Amino acid sequence: MSEFSKALEREVQSTVTAAWESRDGKVVPESEDLKMANDRVILDAVLLYADLADSTEMAVNNQEIAAEVFKSYLRGVTKIIEANGGAVRSFDGDRAMGVFIGDYKNSNAAKCGLQINWFFRTALVAQFRSVYTTSVQGFNFDQTVGIDRSSVHVARADVRDNNDLIWVGRAPNVAAKLSSVRDKKYKTFITASVYKALSPDSKINGTPKRDMWTALTWKAGEPYGTSSIYGSEWTWTP
Repeated sequence: MSEFSKALEREVQSTVTAAWESRDGKVVPESEDLKMANDRVILDAVLLYADLADSTEMAVNNQEIAAEVFKSYLRGVTKIIEANGGAVRSFDGDRAMGVFIGDYKNSNAAKCGLQINWFFRTALVAQFRSVYTTSVQGFNFDQTVGIDRSSVHVARADVRDNNDLIWVGRAPNVAAKLSSVRDKKYKTFITASVYKALSPDSKINGTPKRDMWTALTWKAGEPYGTSSIYGSEWTWTP
């Protein structure tokens, strides 16, 4: 066995055998808030993932315009998350992750999802179709926001010069999976646990007043206990 292989084994062994230091989080942590060793912050959090659809097809069609779409989408999503009291802690290609904590985390995240839908449809798509007209005819402009809540354990990846945070729990995984759902009607999906915690103004709207969220069954969520979800086609002007 090479020295490199032995070093890899020692790294795993040190992680497996070391005791964890844990504390409840009052704020969304940054990488520098956590030690390189087995150190974690436990949050009661709502996780939001916003995911741009068909990004590969866009990039193949026109790299320059696709880059502008990705940049515009991630910038807009980030600003909307922060404006609703959330914190952006991860980008994965054309997808952004927002973290919400505090007393109004469920309602803030839900409103944020509807505002992202407004931004995408009214600002982003409209502008690109107006400026580029025929150049974006082959683009499938679409996106989805997924939202879930749970206890989340946050730790550092422990790789020098690349210390991204690790988010472990149901919410980050389910929210990410929901953001990959493509539906012609619904663009924001929340789990039943998030829906039950919504404030009246983030649930009921319109004239006459009606529920902005429609109860749906998500078979892919059965293994995680989240087969009951709610979808919304509504937009909310930021």
